[in-house]
Amino acid sequence: MKTQPATPVASAPFGGVMNWHDLDWATIQQAVRKTQLKIAQATQEGNWRRVKRLQRMLTYSFYGRCLAVRRVTENRGRKTPGVDGETWGSPQAKLRAVGSLSKQRDYRPKPLRRVWIPKPGKHERRPLGIPTMLDRAMQALHLQALEPVIESTSDPKSYGFRPDRSTADAMVELFHLLSPQTAPVWILEGDIKGFFDNINHDWLCRNVPMDTKVLRKWLKAGVIDRRQLMATEAGTPQGGIISPCLANATLNGLETQLKRHLAKKLGIKKAEKTKVQCVRYADDFVILAASKELLEEEVKPWVEQFLSVRGVELSREKTRITHIHQGFDFLGWSFR
Repeated sequence: MKTQPATPVASAPFGGVMNWHDLDWATIQQAVRKTQLKIAQATQEGNWRRVKRLQRMLTYSFYGRCLAVRRVTENRGRKTPGVDGETWGSPQAKLRAVGSLSKQRDYRPKPLRRVWIPKPGKHERRPLGIPTMLDRAMQALHLQALEPVIESTSDPKSYGFRPDRSTADAMVELFHLLSPQTAPVWILEGDIKGFFDNINHDWLCRNVPMDTKVLRKWLKAGVIDRRQLMATEAGTPQGGIISPCLANATLNGLETQLKRHLAKKLGIKKAEKTKVQCVRYADDFVILAASKELLEEEVKPWVEQFLSVRGVELSREKTRITHIHQGFDFLGWSFR
C-alpha cells in the first residue's frame, strides 16, 4: 500500500485492493501522535477553536480510524461481542470497520450488554457494560482526540487511568508528602458513592471538550440486562474504552481548584501553611492538611459542592478524617 506523509494526518480513501496486514503502522502511529501533540499544544495555549478543528481532523482521518480499529481488535476483549454478537476477526472485517467509522453523521450506538463480574476479594458483583465492536472503535477513535486535552489539563497528583502512571506512583507521591517532619498529619479519606453510575450527563456534555452529539449518544444508548432494555439517565458505564478518560475529566480540578479556593479565601501565605495536598487515583483520593478543623470546616464542604454539581457525592459511611498516627489505607497500601 502507498502511504502518505506523516503530516498532516492522512484522510486517504482506501480505494483498490488493500491488505490489513500491509498497512504501515509506524507511519500511522507517527501521524496520529503528531496531531495529538498539536492538540495538546493548542489546549495549553487556550486556543479552543484550533483544538476543535484538530480533533475533527483526527476523528475523520484514515490513520486515526485504522488505529482505533487496531486497538479494539488486539485488546483482551476482542473476542467478546456486544449485543449484536459481532467480532472483527478477519482482515476484511477490520477494513470494513475502518470505512464504517467515517460515517459519523449517521452513527447510532447500540445499547450496552451488561454482565456482572465479581469485585476483587469480595462477594459483591459490579456491572460491566460491553459495547459493540463498532461502538468500541468509535470510542477509541474519539479517545485519541480527547486524551491529549484531558492530559494537558489534569491535576498534577492524579494517577489513575493516565499514560505512564500507576498505583505505585501514587504511593511514592504520598510517601514523599508524608515523610518530612513538617508533613501534614490529618487525612481526609475520600470515597465517592457509585461514582461511575451517577455522573451527571448534562455536566459531561457541557464540560467535556469533544463532539457533544456523539458523547450524548453514548451516554443515552441504554443497557440490556437479562434481556431487558433499560434507559441510562446518569453515569458512564464501566467497560467503555472512553469511560476512564471521562472519569478523569469529571474529577480534574479537585486538586487545583481546591488550592485556588483556599488561596482566595485565606490568602496565599495562609493557604500555604495549611499544607493541603490532594492525591487521586481515578475516583479514590486522599486530602492531606495540617489541621482537622480545616478538613472538617473548609475542605470537606468544598469537596461536597465540587462533586454535587457533577452529580455525585461522598459516601458518609466510607469517608472519614483520621490522624496519621491512626493510619489509613489507600489503593491497597497501609500508611502508618
